Amino acid sequence: MNNWVTPARGEGADKPSDPLGLPEKTEQSKWKAELSLGLAHTKRGSVLNACRHQGPLYVQKAFYPEGRDLAHLYLLHPPGGMVSGDDLRINVTMAQAARALITTPGAGRVYKARADKTLQTQHIQLRLEPNSSVEWLPLENIIYPGAHTRLHTDIHLDVGSTFIGWEISCFGLHASQQPFDQGQIEQRLQVFSQGRLKIREALSLNPEQHNFMQSRAGLAGHSVNGLLIAGPLSKTHDTDTLLSALQAQCEALNQTDSQSQKALSAVSINDEFIQLRYLGDCSEQARLLFIRCWTLLRPALIQREACEPRIWAT
Repeated sequence: MNNWVTPARGEGADKPSDPLGLPEKTEQSKWKAELSLGLAHTKRGSVLNACRHQGPLYVQKAFYPEGRDLAHLYLLHPPGGMVSGDDLRINVTMAQAARALITTPGAGRVYKARADKTLQTQHIQLRLEPNSSVEWLPLENIIYPGAHTRLHTDIHLDVGSTFIGWEISCFGLHASQQPFDQGQIEQRLQVFSQGRLKIREALSLNPEQHNFMQSRAGLAGHSVNGLLIAGPLSKTHDTDTLLSALQAQCEALNQTDSQSQKALSAVSINDEFIQLRYLGDCSEQARLLFIRCWTLLRPALIQREACEPRIWAT
C-alpha cells in the first residue's frame, strides 16, 4: 500500500531494537489493516456511502474537482510502508452507475523483511456493478532489497462497467545502486468480466534462485516494470485510432537518445482489453507515459477529458 508519512518504523525494521541485541518482537511491529469502501450513484452524484477501516488505512473524504458525477479518493497509509507480518486489504465496491478515480499521495514501500522472512502481504479487490467505472491510478510501489512480499489485485467487472488502471513496480533502489538481488516477490493481477477470467498477469521474482531480473527474456537488467490495463472495449469504440495514438506515445519513449532514460514500451489488445507495458529504470518516466496514455483512453472509455488529481501536483 502507498504512504502518507514515513515514521522511523520502516527501513530499519529488520534490525534489533533491544540494546542487548535481542530480536524485536514480531507483534510489536506488524499491522493488519483493512479498508472497505462503497460508492453509490445518487441524486447528489457519486458519493462515498460506506467507509469502514481497521488499522492505519483510510480515506479522509471524497473530492470533486470535475463535478459530482465522479469522486476522487486518496488512499492514506500513515506508516509509510510494509514490514514483516503486515497484511493490508483494500476492498472497493462500486454500485450501479457510480464513478471514481482512486490514487495515492505517495509511493508505496515494501521494506526489507526480518531474518524470519515473514511475508508482507497486500490484497486489493475492486468490484464494479453494471455501468460503473473505476480508475485505479496509484503511484509506484518500491520493493526494497530483501523484501518478501505478496501483492495481489483482483478486478471484478459487470455489464457495462469500465476499468482503467496501472501498476508500477520498482525493484530495489536504483538511484542508490542497491539492486533487488535478494528477497522474493509474488505479484498477481486478475481481471474478471461477469465472473469469467479475462486477464491474469503474474510475476514471481527470487533473484537468489534464478536470473530472471537479468535475463533478456525477463527484465533484462531493468529495475522498473509497469503495466496499464483499460477496458473492456466494444464495437462502438474506434479501436484502430486509439491504438495508433497509444503506439505513437510508446514509440516516442522508445526512441529517446538519453542512455540513462533508455526504456521499452509497447501496447497490445488482449480480447477486449488494452494492455500497455513499460520496462526501464525510472518510475517517473513510466508514470508520465501512463498519464499521457490515460488522457487518450479516458475520453474513449468513460467519455471524460483527463482531470489529474490535485495531489499529484503537490
